[in-house]
Amino acid sequence: MTKRGRPAHPDTLTPAEWRVVEGVRHGLTNPAIAARCELTLDAVKFHVSSALSKLNLRSRLELRQWSGVRADSALVTQQEKAAVPAWSLGQIARVTRDLRKTADWLRDVVGLKELMRFEDMTFFDCGNTRLYLSVGDPATNSLIYFRVGDIHAEVERLCAAGVSIRSAPHRIYVHDDGTEEWMAFLDDPDGAALGLMSVIASTEGGTP
Repeated sequence: MTKRGRPAHPDTLTPAEWRVVEGVRHGLTNPAIAARCELTLDAVKFHVSSALSKLNLRSRLELRQWSGVRADSALVTQQEKAAVPAWSLGQIARVTRDLRKTADWLRDVVGLKELMRFEDMTFFDCGNTRLYLSVGDPATNSLIYFRVGDIHAEVERLCAAGVSIRSAPHRIYVHDDGTEEWMAFLDDPDGAALGLMSVIASTEGGTP
């Protein structure tokens, strides 16, 4: 005689519970998780309670610090893990007053590859580093420098697109082998500064 109802899920938690738990571990509130996962607040509370019971944990803090991995994660299924240098820079966070406007500007004017966009955050690919953009006071931002190939050509391109340039490309340092360091500065849509940097290798060597 077969049992009625759903078959047992092969993982520790159900897919719905995993989505909620990952939100908890990311530091999101229940309302934020509900909006992100398109669930009711009661459903989020139910999944949190169910996960705590299944994992024999006593609090939301313990759940946030729980290091479990879902069975279908690449951390489990991948055969070989890519070698990553210890403490390499993986992500930079920056805030803006108008998330949609700045995200569109970074994608359409600057030319960054947009990886993910949500209601309250957007992620971009910046080479080997990811840019995480969210809403906040731009006065709290640190100055970010983007490495470019031809700094003069890039500044000309941005000028043509209507970007305000604070400082034209200028050489700031010459290394002993003749390699030159160049920088320029521009304004983002919030009027906050962004830096451009370029390293120009010498074809002759020696300090000019």
